[in-house]
Amino acid sequence: MKTRDKIIHASLELFNEHGERTITTNHIAAHLGISPGNLYYHFRNKEDIIRSIFSLYESHLETSFQPYEGKPVTIDLLIGYFDAIFYAMWEFRFMYANLTDILSRDDELKRQYLQVQQQVLTRCSHVLSKLEQDGVIAIEQNEIPPLAETIRMIVCFWISYKQTHSLDTKITKSSIYEGLLRILMLSKAYSTPSSRATFVRLEQHYQALSTAPAEKLA
Repeated sequence: MKTRDKIIHASLELFNEHGERTITTNHIAAHLGISPGNLYYHFRNKEDIIRSIFSLYESHLETSFQPYEGKPVTIDLLIGYFDAIFYAMWEFRFMYANLTDILSRDDELKRQYLQVQQQVLTRCSHVLSKLEQDGVIAIEQNEIPPLAETIRMIVCFWISYKQTHSLDTKITKSSIYEGLLRILMLSKAYSTPSSRATFVRLEQHYQALSTAPAEKLA
C-alpha cells in the first residue's frame, strides 16, 4: 500500500476509535511511524485527509445503492442493501458522530457532501420505486421521496442520537444494528402480504447480529 493510502486508512481507523476532534496529524504520523513532514508531503492538513476519506465514502455509496435491474427480489438482494447501509454507518462512524462540526469547517466538503447525499436520495427513491413495481412494498408514488429521505435521516443521525441519549457514548456494531433495525421496521410497515415473511426473516437476521457477542461482530 502506498504511503498516501496508508495515511488515509490509518486516519480513518484513529478517527473512528478516538473521535476526529482528538486526533491530530502528529498522532497520525506517530501511529504510522513516519515523520510529520512525510505526512505533509501527501496532505496539506487534517481537512485534506478527511476529504480523501470522504472520497472512499462516496465511492461506497455510488457502488452499493444502485437500483437492481433484471434480478428477482430475494432476501439476499435485500440483505445486500441493508449490509451496505450498515457498512457506511460503521466504517465512517466518526463522520456521522461529528457531521455538523466537520462540515461547518470545510465549505468545499459540505458542497460535495450535499451533492452526494442528493444522489443517494435519488438512487434510494429509484430502489423503492422498483420494489413497489415488483410488489415488495405497497406505497403511493408521492410517498416514496419522503420515505427515502426518512431512511437517509436515520442513517445520518442515528449515531449522534445514540450518543446524546445515553451515558455511554461509545458506538458499537450492536448500536449500529439497532439503527438498521429501525430502518427495517419502517420498511416492513410498507410490506405486501407476499413479502411480509421476507421482512420478518430480515428482522430476525439483524436482531441476531445486534445481540451477538462483540467478538463475533469483529
